[in-house]
Amino acid sequence: MKRMAVCAAAAAVLAVAPASEALAGKRYAATITRTTYGIPHIEARDWRGVGYGVAYAYAEDNLCLMAEEFATVAGERSRFWGPEAKAVLGFEEVDNLSSDVFFRAVIDLPALREGAKTLSPRVQDLLAGYVAGYNRFLKDAGTEGIPAECRGKAWVRPITADDMLRMNEKQMLLASSLNLAPAIANAAPPGSPAPKVAINMPDPRELGIGSNGWAFGSDVTANGRGMLIGNPHFPWKGPSRFWQMHVKGPDGYDVMGVGLAGTPLPTLGFNKDIAWTHTVTEARHFTLYQLVLDPADPARYMVDGKSEAMTPQTVTVPMPEGTAPVTRTLYSTRWGPIFIIPSRGITWSAQSAFALKDANRGNQRGIETWLRIGEAKNVGEVEAAVSETLGIPWVNTIAADRFGDALHADVTAVPNVTAEKAKTCATPIAPLFAELAILLDGSKAACDWDAAPGTPVPGLMPASDQAATTVKTWLTNSNDSYWISNPAMPYRQLSPILGRYATARTLRTRSNFTETAALIAGGKIDHARAQAHAFANKSLAADMVLPELGTLCTGAEGAAARGCAVLAKWDGRFETTSRGARLFRAFWPAAAQIKGLWAVPFDPADPVGTPRDIVTEGETGAKLLAALERTVTTLEDQGIALDSEWGSEQLVLAGNEAIPIHGGPGGLGILNMQESERAASGKLIPRHGTSYIQIVGFDDKGPVADAILSYSQSTNPASPHAHDQTRAYAAKKWHRLPFSAEAIAAEAIGKPKRIAE
Repeated sequence: MKRMAVCAAAAAVLAVAPASEALAGKRYAATITRTTYGIPHIEARDWRGVGYGVAYAYAEDNLCLMAEEFATVAGERSRFWGPEAKAVLGFEEVDNLSSDVFFRAVIDLPALREGAKTLSPRVQDLLAGYVAGYNRFLKDAGTEGIPAECRGKAWVRPITADDMLRMNEKQMLLASSLNLAPAIANAAPPGSPAPKVAINMPDPRELGIGSNGWAFGSDVTANGRGMLIGNPHFPWKGPSRFWQMHVKGPDGYDVMGVGLAGTPLPTLGFNKDIAWTHTVTEARHFTLYQLVLDPADPARYMVDGKSEAMTPQTVTVPMPEGTAPVTRTLYSTRWGPIFIIPSRGITWSAQSAFALKDANRGNQRGIETWLRIGEAKNVGEVEAAVSETLGIPWVNTIAADRFGDALHADVTAVPNVTAEKAKTCATPIAPLFAELAILLDGSKAACDWDAAPGTPVPGLMPASDQAATTVKTWLTNSNDSYWISNPAMPYRQLSPILGRYATARTLRTRSNFTETAALIAGGKIDHARAQAHAFANKSLAADMVLPELGTLCTGAEGAAARGCAVLAKWDGRFETTSRGARLFRAFWPAAAQIKGLWAVPFDPADPVGTPRDIVTEGETGAKLLAALERTVTTLEDQGIALDSEWGSEQLVLAGNEAIPIHGGPGGLGILNMQESERAASGKLIPRHGTSYIQIVGFDDKGPVADAILSYSQSTNPASPHAHDQTRAYAAKKWHRLPFSAEAIAAEAIGKPKRIAE
């Protein structure tokens, strides 16, 4: 077998050589080789070719999704799908008209075009190549080659450089301004009609945004080298799905991993020396400003006693054919656009208004940051990349290298607002916003972000004031703040804009610390043990509650007794074969809200072990049984068996095939998070959760990577790669990723595709 693989690799090299000569002189050229699960390996001699090949391969797998996203960022959803229809924007559903108004008003194309001129030549080449590659696919596919779902649609069109600028800006704003799109798009002066759409201020913790990441150093791994487990939790549908790729470019660039729609290279993955992943950070990447308005004009506001005019911007949104376009005028200030959230008392009155200033608006540094990470030879160079560029928009960076070092860097494009500034610039209502954002006084120029030397943009917080740790043991993050990445080494207190300090951690974070400590106590970590750790499907909530609940259940009657009987036999896990998981999933959210539930309150000195010990006596015990009774009755009324197998309840439909999905909600302390929504059938369909899972270690030759993409590569139902990895995920079947030329040749599906123009 080894001899056959070597021969195959040699044949592949011989086949590429004459083709490379034929591609000489072409402006864009790339070779795409597909391996198991349709993973593309893109090879190009320059950065234009890299972007060209990545875009072409992505369009092969996800054209309809990508074409729709280009229409979204261009503000054309109302025209093609109607103004009242909805689509996922960021991580929430938003009506099309609000989406269109937001993109047409907030994305400043002239500024982005000017900013693009300052990008490094290689980033400019990547973007130009991506445009050419996407358009080349459209040309090659022709009408009949377009997937049935979007064939003949007017929104499937060639793209331009402007489309890529809009797409990049949207990705940068994904966890900040984008989630306030309706609030910005529907802001109007006092006396205007009330908005016709619901507007809220989502808390990222309530959106299901998540991820887990682990970096293990030489002290705890079996071979004394670094090891990484990446488990980002991202949507199963829409443009925020991950897509696998392997890119070999100029100057030795050789990186395998994943990216989102429109990213021209891997944004998390590995090379021969380092592996990295990301988790959504708790740091806030924007601040809110409360404005004092000029009594003579609600479109003017006061700063240091002087009146300033808001800047009006009129945008026109095209409607479906035969319908007149919609025109709106939005207003902006030195602090950013005006926004409203009436349900939270954020309104535009004659006396006050609110504005939002976003650190990621105009952030075009991300691609260069990820290029530098992909070129890194150790975690020190990874930290330097994120620190010097401040281009990472809204995620932690967790990395490990072959030399046995582990890194957690919560270093992003964040406003430079110190604890002192947050205090002195607070308004009387600032405490009402503390859980979601920092509210500052917009009537004082001194309340602007502080400029620090050495940052790429004035007003950003320097990396030295953010959190970064390198160790030989282990570090992890499950979306709680920088305070604790390893319970043995809490971080010093930093600005509140970077997250909560010395406060209770989520059950998923506590589960992470508990399970990781048990993993390390069980011996040195290798791939097999890391795999079991990633897919253990244990619920910390169940571990903490079931024993006491058993005592409480003594003497229970009726529906509560039926629920108690099922939970007594449940294994406390969310495996596809677990019976009782559906009941506990429905019961725990209600139980967790009961006041006085825990006998031992949170203690900052024991953040992993507290709060704990549920109260089963008196009023609290009665409320717990009542919650269980209501849950049982509701499920039985819906025709859901209390003891059904979890895999028959949480599933993905692939045509007529039902694929059982393991894992469960992070709020139950489950590391393998799957947030699902109830379908009309009563079944639970994954919406957001475990996506691209990678376990990467290193041997003498290079990376050793096992991975799986839970929702598979392609969104085209006709593709053989629409559900193949989903079946593998359901079976916990890992894939050893082919990285070397020999491994790629051995796994190749069909012949390499060479494209050039």
